[in-house]
Amino acid sequence: MKFLVRWLIDWPRSVAQYLLWLGPLFARITVGWVFLLSGWGKLNNLPQVTENFIGWGIPFPHFFTPLTSGIEFFGGIFLLVGLLTRISAGALGVTMIVAIKSAKWADVDSLETLLGFDETEYLALFLWLAIAGAGSFSLDHLLQRWYDRSRERQNPPRPGAAPEGASQ
Repeated sequence: MKFLVRWLIDWPRSVAQYLLWLGPLFARITVGWVFLLSGWGKLNNLPQVTENFIGWGIPFPHFFTPLTSGIEFFGGIFLLVGLLTRISAGALGVTMIVAIKSAKWADVDSLETLLGFDETEYLALFLWLAIAGAGSFSLDHLLQRWYDRSRERQNPPRPGAAPEGASQ
């Protein structure tokens, strides 16, 4: 039994530790590229997208059309480079919720239908990125490392003092 646990659980986990950067990177590139292009297309066709928003019953369509298009375009760029990932993923997740509610909800007749929408799949990725963050291969990670180092230089530990977070 120990052999099975080591082989089926411990070994894959130890291998996965070397690839922790890959999941967030692949998710960010995938949805970042899709939404960069989608937002760009909407920004270059605002009158038609506004008509779509009116047809779906979205309030204040002349305000929300450029706002949503900009969130998709700039959110896509930010996800691609891993900058402001949690905020971008959160904003894009909200747009997916609105898209499902306004444009797709009438088609929902089962959980299977709801989970089959592309918007639901994007929402799942955005939720994961908003919680997990951009990963180590990102500008967010580089900025956090820079911030932590500059903070350490400003507040060096006192000699003889316990490290931050250590219980006394």
